[in-house]
Amino acid sequence: MLLGCIADDFTGATDLANMLVGGGMRCIQTIGVPQGPAPDADAVVVALKSRTIAPQDAVAQSLAALAWLKTNGCRQLYFKYCSTFDSTPRGNIGPVIDALMQVLGTSFTIACPAFPENGRTIFRGYLYVGDVLLSESGMKDHPLTPMKDANLVRVLQAQTRHKVGLARYDTVASGTAALRERFAALQHDGCGIAVVDAVSNADLDTIGAACADMPLVTAGSGVALGLPANFRQAGQLAHAGEAARLPRIDGYAGIVSGSCSVATNAQVAEWKKTRPAFRIDVRSLAAGEAQVQAALDWARARIAREPVLVYATSSPEEVKAVQAELGAEHAGRIVEQALAALAQGMVELGARKLIVAGGETAGAVVNRLGIKVLRIGPQIDPGVPWTLSAGEPAIALALKSGNFGATDFFAKALEMLK
Repeated sequence: MLLGCIADDFTGATDLANMLVGGGMRCIQTIGVPQGPAPDADAVVVALKSRTIAPQDAVAQSLAALAWLKTNGCRQLYFKYCSTFDSTPRGNIGPVIDALMQVLGTSFTIACPAFPENGRTIFRGYLYVGDVLLSESGMKDHPLTPMKDANLVRVLQAQTRHKVGLARYDTVASGTAALRERFAALQHDGCGIAVVDAVSNADLDTIGAACADMPLVTAGSGVALGLPANFRQAGQLAHAGEAARLPRIDGYAGIVSGSCSVATNAQVAEWKKTRPAFRIDVRSLAAGEAQVQAALDWARARIAREPVLVYATSSPEEVKAVQAELGAEHAGRIVEQALAALAQGMVELGARKLIVAGGETAGAVVNRLGIKVLRIGPQIDPGVPWTLSAGEPAIALALKSGNFGATDFFAKALEMLK
């Protein structure tokens, strides 16, 4: 294993694995911390569900993943978080970075959630989503991690005991040597973490090259674009041209959507124009109504003829109203449990192709299905590949971050498997 990765949610893990496969690395994703020896792969991504749990629990899970990756010989560690830097002043990004640095014995790393291909760019330390600041995007209304400040230096400094500095765009644009010099200067000034600007894939290549000798890299999936070349140049990696090939998968198709992001709302609306969909009402769930059984009865009558969508996706205004009535944590938990039960029910009906929208929802679904290992397949949209579960029955899964994917993502993804 060349690269060992820890991701703080399941969709983010497949996003990172997709990037590494695109760079010619044979990549396996595990669900949770595995036991025993690592699979035969150039990179292993350990997917945790640690983004919104208590910071001390996120640290404990991340350190357990690190211990397993070190035991299996990984040469560099990558901590992956969301490209919108989802976190709160309590964490969890900062506390996990601090713990990983301490165990690895390193005094310096970077923080760079940029993913320009999906509209996430960093300039002067400010994170943009498309053409607007993070704090003006839909993330400002996120039900669990509302992002009210786009300045990543400030956001991260509130979470970490290390001094946070900035490597500005003009330095990145000057190339790898200049960026390494900036890292050295920041370390001399007492900084332990450098937020790094990036506005293009070329910047990600530069950043990746500058991080070749770092024991720990922390970033979104974008910086992984520049890492395979480091191993290749060191003579440690041969390009795996067939890394993304998956076998044909037969069976029915289903979609479960729990994300309430702007992108997923648009995807659900697009699907509903011409295809069947069933809406899960959170208030009815909380009242004990048999929403899951009703949705499964509805799916049973249709899934053999065409793909079906079951969704709890709602507008930000409706999410806020439900949270005010039920509490954010309780509302999120009952939706996750319901959609996970629905996914299991679809599999029992014969579904072998599942699309899951939303990181928390994806975590609940794969846990409910008992999936432990995913093989990474071809990219659907930037940041979202098809994957294939190990064991029987083999299930093709597209685990989509709420904010990712084109408006026609659901139909496009299923078309790829025909």
